[in-house]
Order: sequence, then C-alpha cells, then structure tokens
Amino acid sequence: MPRTTTLECPGCPPLRALTFDTLGLIKVIESRENQGGPKVVERWGEPHSSKFVNAVSIIDRKSHPLLAVARKNGQIDVLSLVNGDSHATITPANDVHVQSEENSIIGLHLFAKQNLDLDSRVCTLLTCTSKGNASIRSIEVPDSLTGSSSTNSSKTWDVCSGGNVLCCKVDGNEKFALFGGKGVEVNIWDLANETKIWNAKSPPKNSLGIFTPTWFTSVSFLSKDDHRKFVAGTNNHQVRLYDISAQRRPVLSIDFRETPIKALAEDIDGNTIYVGNGSGDMASVDIRTGKMLGCFTGKCSGSIRSIVRHPELPVVASCGLDGYLRLWDTKTRQLLSSVFLKQHVLHVLFDSNFIVEDMPKGADSLPCKEQTMKEIAVGEEIEASSLKRKKSSKVKENGIDGSEKKRRAKQSEERKKSKGNDGPEKMASREERSKSASKKRNKSSKKEISDEE
Repeated sequence: MPRTTTLECPGCPPLRALTFDTLGLIKVIESRENQGGPKVVERWGEPHSSKFVNAVSIIDRKSHPLLAVARKNGQIDVLSLVNGDSHATITPANDVHVQSEENSIIGLHLFAKQNLDLDSRVCTLLTCTSKGNASIRSIEVPDSLTGSSSTNSSKTWDVCSGGNVLCCKVDGNEKFALFGGKGVEVNIWDLANETKIWNAKSPPKNSLGIFTPTWFTSVSFLSKDDHRKFVAGTNNHQVRLYDISAQRRPVLSIDFRETPIKALAEDIDGNTIYVGNGSGDMASVDIRTGKMLGCFTGKCSGSIRSIVRHPELPVVASCGLDGYLRLWDTKTRQLLSSVFLKQHVLHVLFDSNFIVEDMPKGADSLPCKEQTMKEIAVGEEIEASSLKRKKSSKVKENGIDGSEKKRRAKQSEERKKSKGNDGPEKMASREERSKSASKKRNKSSKKEISDEE
C-alpha cells in the first residue's frame, strides 16, 4: 500500500497547473478561494500508451500563450494554453531524426521571442533526441484551427558522438543550451552559431581508485540572466555545481540520500535549488554553501520526476510515479495540498497568468496573494482569541474546584500525620479512656434495669 501522510494541509492560494502523465493526458488543476482545494477541471487528449509525454515546454505570457508537448511516438503538439486547442502537429514522418522509439525526443524548448503577424504566427522549437540530434525549426502556425502548419526553416547538428542524452535546458535569455546524459558530459552550446563553447571534465578517481561513470539525469541553470552557473543531478545521488568561468570540473558536489537524482529546480532568488530523488525524498539546498536547508515535510511514495517553482507565489510543485501532484510552501516546506491523478505523472507546469487572464466573464475577481494572507492572519487571530477566552473560563472553574480539593487533601494529610506520630503512651491513655467509657455505660444500664424492677 502507498504511504500516506497525516499532516494538516492549510490550503494553497489561487493558481493553475498542468500535469502530463504516461498515457499522454494533460490535466488542468485549478485552485480557487471557495473551491475546497485544488481540483481537476479539464482533461485534454485521449489516453494511449504511445502518447507517453517525454518533454514539455511553455510560453507563459498574457497574450497567445502556447504549450508544446513531445510524445513517445515522435509527435510534437503545439497547443493553446487556455483551452487546449491544437495549433500545429509535427509527425515523425516529417522529422528525419526521429525514426524509432530508441531515438525519441527528450529535450524540448519553445522560444518565447516570437514574430507575431496578423494572419499567422511563427513559433520556434528546439528539440533534441536521445542520440544527440538537435534541431531548431520555425513553424508557421495559422490563427484558424483548420489551417495547416508548415515548417519555414530548420537547423540541425549533433550534440554528442556517443552515449544517450537524458536532459536538456535552455537559459533564460534563450541564447545557450545545456545538454547531458548517460556517457555524455554536460556541455553548453551557442544556439546562434551552433558551436560548443564549454564541455565539462570528469571528476577524478576517489581514494580507492574507483572512477564514477558519467550519468547525468537532470540539469538546471541557477539564474535566468547568467548561463555560466548551473547545477546537474547524477545517477549516483550527487548534485554538482558548475561554473564555466572558473573550471571544467564541479565547483561543489553534494550527496543527497542514496538514490538517483531525478528532478532539479532553481528558486527565483538564484541561491536555492530543490532536489528530488528516486525514493520520493525532496529537499531545498543552499547552493552557495552546499548545506541542506531542510526536507519537505511528508514522504512521497514514488519517484519524483518533476519539480517546478511558481514564478510569483511562494509555492513549489512536485509530481512523480505515485500519481500525486503536491503543492508545497517554499518557506516552511509544509504540504499545502495534494491531488491524486490516477496515472504516473511525469511533468508539471504553472500558468502564472491564471488569476488575471483566465477568469470567466461576469465572475468576481479572485483575491490576490496579499489579501489571502491577510484573511488567514485575521482568522488565526480570531481563533486564538476565542481559545484564550475558553482557556481563561476553564482556568477560573478549575481554580475554585482546585482550592477546595487542596484544602481537603491538607486536612486528610494532617489527620494521617497525627495518627502516625502517636507514641505508646498516647495509645495506652486512649485504651484506658475507652475502658472507662465502657464501664460507665455498663453501670448506667444496670441502674436502668434496677429502677424498672
């Protein structure tokens, strides 16, 4: 049976998240003020094992937000982030590099800098397969859903000569891409010139002379504005910090538990990272010192596959093979809420413009984060005052009853002490008194009998 937690969840602020599972389903989870917790409000797509989601990417903006999904069968879908309508579909027949499931797409990035026209929209995609075939293509997406999409231009190159690429990440300025995998050292490429600008060097052997093989499972840049510093998770439960301006080997290495690192995410402060492993452990680490800030309260019962930090709210989401989407508080590391999604969940994304853009017409506007925090504080003060009143009344009642009990207990103790402290003389005098009293009673009874006669 899966392990569950008995923690009290205080609830999460209004937000919107999208999850992607092994059957290719996209589920939209929304949390509103009077909804009683996050709930699944929409489900996009039809379930099928061939539609297994390998990679996802999002353009999170107010106007024309887009979502790209790469599937196991090599198909790439470009969808609307608002309602899930399909804008473009790239099939494996059109992609020369994706010819089998062994060379499926594992890296996907949808560039946010788009050229928006009146009649059509152009979106640019970066894809990378497990064999290291990377490509950048521009797709013309018509406004009408019935229109067909066409590829305007494409650039391809090879990221590695051997091994399998398992992770791919593009920096915030969308100028550099980071790749790594099994047998592939992490390396950075300039996307404009398609040239490799940096390649990591393997760590030296340990004190026993054992060399750890290269096996990277996840990567993430620390800051959106700086591509020189990034973190990488390995299969041998290590988190490594790299600085390409300093050296080729890791600047810092941190061991986390005993299972492979499966997910990494950076915080908006640029100094904290969130780590998840194959046994369901999740923690936050200060990457400047390498010290663990703390583990997230509540054990997940399956491998964590995706961790995402909300760009505005102090909320971080995690999902994995136990089928749960969990929302955590970044400051207290407490569980805010969880949603059971029935399938193995592989990826999660946040829609940060949900409160502003996704409200139905005529509906009341949702409260902002400050309002919700104030309401929570006021409610806590009211509850605290009521509890104080109840406690004071109970203290008064208990105080009266307690004084009487104390007085009676003292009297009984004094009696016991007086009985215990009596010497042999006092005992003898007591016996004599009792004998004399009995004699007097006998004499009085004899007199009464004689008088009656």
